[in-house]
Amino acid sequence: MRTPDGRPSGLSPEHTAGRAEDPDQVVAALLTASRLLVAIAAKSLTAVEETLTLPQYRLLVVLDSRGPSSLAGLAEALEVNPSTALRMVERLTTAGMVEKTANPARRREVLLRLTGAGWQTVRQVTEARRTELSRIVAAMPAEQRTQLVTALTAFTEAGGEPPERLPVLPGWH
Repeated sequence: MRTPDGRPSGLSPEHTAGRAEDPDQVVAALLTASRLLVAIAAKSLTAVEETLTLPQYRLLVVLDSRGPSSLAGLAEALEVNPSTALRMVERLTTAGMVEKTANPARRREVLLRLTGAGWQTVRQVTEARRTELSRIVAAMPAEQRTQLVTALTAFTEAGGEPPERLPVLPGWH
């Protein structure tokens, strides 16, 4: 439930005003928001590809955003050990979403890249997420949307996450 000015019911302006100054309150708000975002992520994956895990999807996104990569580079980008990255790559290769090619500059090195199916999966999951997030954002007051963009931009920059470059596909505005 929300009050007429858009605040969650039960929270007075005095209660919410000082919360951003307290790092523990910011962390608590982020943990709550992250539960919602993980639920949206899981739902979007299931809607597109039931067997794809969140870590595997993250691997696809890294390949999509950074282009072909060595196994070591991919493991570093994902912040996992190479054996974990290799297991994910093997599953995604079997699923037809990742392909291995020889690196023309270093013949002993294998480059990993998205296949057309991998690229399409990233686009479909992104579209499903965009739809769900759009629904939630539309329910927010405009002023809070502006504040949210500012806060999330600062948060992702502080965390070193590159900005999202959403593709413009038919039907997307």
